[in-house]
Amino acid sequence: MPPKRPNFLIIVADDMGFSDAGCFGSEIRTPNIDKLAKDGIRLTGFHAAAACSPTRAMILTGTDHHIAGLGNLIEWTDFSGQNFPKDSKYSTAPQRGMPGYEGYLNSRVASLPEVLKDGGYHTVMAGKWHLGLTKERSPQARGFDKSLALLPACSNHYDWRPDVDFPKFLEKSVIALHMEDDHYVKDLPEDWYSSNGYGDHMLKYLKEWKEDKDLSEKPFFAYYPFSAPHWPLQAPKEYIDHYRGVYKDGPEALRQARLKKLIELGMIPKDVRPHPVVADEVPGWDETDEFYKKASCTAMEAYAGMVECLDHNIGRVTDYLEEIGELDNTYIMFFSDNGAEGAAYEAYPMVAGELMAHIGKYYNNSLDNIGNKDSFVWYGPRWAQAATAPSRLYKAYTTEGGVRVPCVIRYPPIHQDQKGAITETFATVMDIAPTLLSLAGIKHPAPEWNGRSIVPMRGKDMTPWLTGQQQTIHDPDEAFGWELCGRAAIRKGKWKADFIPYPKGNSAWQLYDLSADPGETEDLATKHQDILEELLALWETYCEETGVVPLQPELGARWHEAVEAQMKEGEWIEYEYWKPGALDDDKRTQHVRKIAEVTDPRVKEATGGQPVNVS
Repeated sequence: MPPKRPNFLIIVADDMGFSDAGCFGSEIRTPNIDKLAKDGIRLTGFHAAAACSPTRAMILTGTDHHIAGLGNLIEWTDFSGQNFPKDSKYSTAPQRGMPGYEGYLNSRVASLPEVLKDGGYHTVMAGKWHLGLTKERSPQARGFDKSLALLPACSNHYDWRPDVDFPKFLEKSVIALHMEDDHYVKDLPEDWYSSNGYGDHMLKYLKEWKEDKDLSEKPFFAYYPFSAPHWPLQAPKEYIDHYRGVYKDGPEALRQARLKKLIELGMIPKDVRPHPVVADEVPGWDETDEFYKKASCTAMEAYAGMVECLDHNIGRVTDYLEEIGELDNTYIMFFSDNGAEGAAYEAYPMVAGELMAHIGKYYNNSLDNIGNKDSFVWYGPRWAQAATAPSRLYKAYTTEGGVRVPCVIRYPPIHQDQKGAITETFATVMDIAPTLLSLAGIKHPAPEWNGRSIVPMRGKDMTPWLTGQQQTIHDPDEAFGWELCGRAAIRKGKWKADFIPYPKGNSAWQLYDLSADPGETEDLATKHQDILEELLALWETYCEETGVVPLQPELGARWHEAVEAQMKEGEWIEYEYWKPGALDDDKRTQHVRKIAEVTDPRVKEATGGQPVNVS
């Protein structure tokens, strides 16, 4: 008999900070993640993209998100006016219609579930998709045998909303649009809560696999991407109650406690220089009144409850695998899709007025109600930087605080001698797909698959490192780039260059030695101009290879090309799934993908050479 191929369980948290799990220094109860870490290894050098859907595209393809179709979040690309002034050089308009910015997994990539399914795996998913809204771009269309998927970026975790028209910001933030297999879910259960619902379905799919003789002969690939702890911060009361009063001393006290614990665990150097908190858009803790402090602490309590509930549902699945004797034959990874979410939407001029007025009118954010289904809160930049410390900034920024994420790997057959180990080895979410294919004994099909040309993976197989055959996963001379919405970074070995626009940065390239300065606190650009020039040459190569469309001239000459080629307003995707009839089969094309007639060859290339359907 040939050796049994491993199962795979890939668990993704949404916006969970670097130190939010107990095994990474948190006060939050995460016994199930901690157990995986005790039996496995913790990676402190694991990196994602700076935001949700770009990371998820990289997980499921093994290549850069600018290649796979999620060069930017589609919510930020569909029209420029929502996020930036139309006359601003930070407008996202240049990206609309360009190859790599389709807003869904495009035809240039073979998805991991597609390849695994073709190689004999049973593929299941329960959780957040964020890689396409239509049936043609759904999990089932991209290789999942069974799936329950939240299609958009986020939603009310209880599927609650007032029966009114939403401000534009909330149109994409509260509707719990799900698809189960090949059909839209019109009504979720009355007791729906996202993490529990995904736990229920993942258990259901695994039990069906176990109980079906034909299915159980196949190994499984289970993709388990939560939508928690993404805002709105909501959780069952029994979890929130565990944290009453825990955060009364404020975010800086939490930041110092987390830093101390990380040092004790050996996860950061004793002499580390944490990056100073950057939060000019919100008042300091000592500048606020008692009500603000209580509301802020209560929001953090709700966040902690979300993380604990997420952990509980991880445990439900791992306990079942142990019960049926499959735990040790299942390669398990847990990680977050980006750094902690630090946006303070109340301070964003383009959304604050309309958004805050709507929330004040239709939601109940009283102290006793924060965390319930009819509340709508986030926790802001100071709490976020308590979770990303010692790193700089948070989600949506290409600094370490935005892209370095917690990661746990458990698979005893290949790391038994490393149980409980902590490693700082550099790795990225692009390495997941090649690692799983290697363990499955399946070759990636590039350059052609199912009659279409596809790109090879950019990630590396981690198994030689996991088995001790290699000291590192990546070659020290290999370069890695990040770009999102005008923020950029390029790294080679210990050197990293960041470009962060005003007001969070200085709108110039800065250089850091991460081996001596993981907090990115000392800019060495003038001291080591030769190194910066080398990195910027690598940045240009990265842009050419991946198709980055930069959003400001400082990031390269292609900015001018992109601006000249940009599409007009109204010639790109509009998210209209919240409108009556939008999910009916005979109407969904015009409601979900309402695109004006476009003959531009760039758009045809972006849609795989196919003509665009016009409503």
